[in-house]
Amino acid sequence: MGRSPRMLQNYVPILIFLGVATGIGLVLLALGFLFGSGQKDAEKLSPYECGFEPFEDSRMKFDVRYYLVAILFIIFDLEIAFLFPWAVSLDSIGGFGLIAMAIFLTLLVVGFIYEWKKGALEWD
Repeated sequence: MGRSPRMLQNYVPILIFLGVATGIGLVLLALGFLFGSGQKDAEKLSPYECGFEPFEDSRMKFDVRYYLVAILFIIFDLEIAFLFPWAVSLDSIGGFGLIAMAIFLTLLVVGFIYEWKKGALEWD
């Protein structure tokens, strides 16, 4: 089963785009190597933290609750992102889509309440 030449022509713009993007990337890298001084001074290599000298070692340990809140934020943020395509296609998916999203949001709220009751969002 061969593909028609017309079908393969649909991919030509993508190949052109990839070729141009690769070419630009290689040219910019070459220009950086050609015109860059390559000399590193102590100020450039020093650690930088919000405009101040670092207060502690960069390898200090963070509290696990920081990571927990970050993960919870990502989970709930991604789940809320599912609401946008649902809202756009609500006319076409009808009542089934409404019920499915109600179940999804119920599970989301139950998970949020569970995390809240467990104290995962507290910074004590």
